Amino acid sequence: MISSSTLYPEPAVEVVRKSRVSPIGMEHQWRRPGGEHADTPQRGGILVARWTRNEAQALEVVNPGSAAHHCIAMNLKCTSLTFAHAGKTLVRGRVTSGVAQITAPDVPCSARFESPADVLHLFVSQQVLGECFEDMFGRPHAGDIRIDNPKLVRDPALERLGQALAVSQSDDAALGKVFTDSVSFAIVSRVIARHFTVAERQAREASALPSWRLSRAIEYVDAHLSESIGLADIANSTGLTRMHFASQFRRATGMRPHEYLLRRRIEHAQHLLLASKHNVLDVALSCGFRSQAHFTTVFKRLVGETPYCWRVKANVDR
Repeated sequence: MISSSTLYPEPAVEVVRKSRVSPIGMEHQWRRPGGEHADTPQRGGILVARWTRNEAQALEVVNPGSAAHHCIAMNLKCTSLTFAHAGKTLVRGRVTSGVAQITAPDVPCSARFESPADVLHLFVSQQVLGECFEDMFGRPHAGDIRIDNPKLVRDPALERLGQALAVSQSDDAALGKVFTDSVSFAIVSRVIARHFTVAERQAREASALPSWRLSRAIEYVDAHLSESIGLADIANSTGLTRMHFASQFRRATGMRPHEYLLRRRIEHAQHLLLASKHNVLDVALSCGFRSQAHFTTVFKRLVGETPYCWRVKANVDR
């Protein structure tokens, strides 16, 4: 009598259902998994393959790009090559070990290897990308994830994970599979984290202060050099909050607002020291400094001499 468990071996079905990372196979063609994994990677998982060549002579390779999978390439040894991404040359020369590069679906790539090479390729499905994003940020991503920044990535964490994955094969097939699964998902999670945190950081980064706002800030500073003004006062003159103004002002001028204010006060002080007969204390107070000692300290830091010595030398030169 044949039991239902014989017809429907539940444990085996469950193993297949959970197994979403293919063992590491060797690529006979660049970025095309070979052997038993020659077909398109599983739609719900990750396929890991290794491209290795020991020949020193040049070799040119081309790949049209996977239709539905991102390719994470991880360089395991130094090599010399020319690498083109979507028709544009991205690399020409030596590439160190540990460098990674991500190619989005349907993006053609080509390379000319000038020396031996060893590269891991992870072909990652959209489902895995979405799961990693949700695990990391606690919410599903709206729509498909497409990582289409082809620049080389130098990340020590990715390098260590790639090295670990390269030696993940074990005599114990089950243990090796678990380790390969874990490291592969860790790599994808790291790529997702880098991509979205960098994007969010760039979105948060302030753009340079527009010229009309910068003009307002400069005019306000010049008109109030003798007064006790602060960051909030200058920011209010431009209609921005202190935080937004400070970051945008620095991107526009290369200086923090406070540093700019000090420099303008010292420039005004130099003008007064030459054009008037005011003593150093009066000049200091006229330029917004609360004491002669503070004025002298800032003046010497920015000009290199005390106000008195500078005035004497400037008058002699004149």
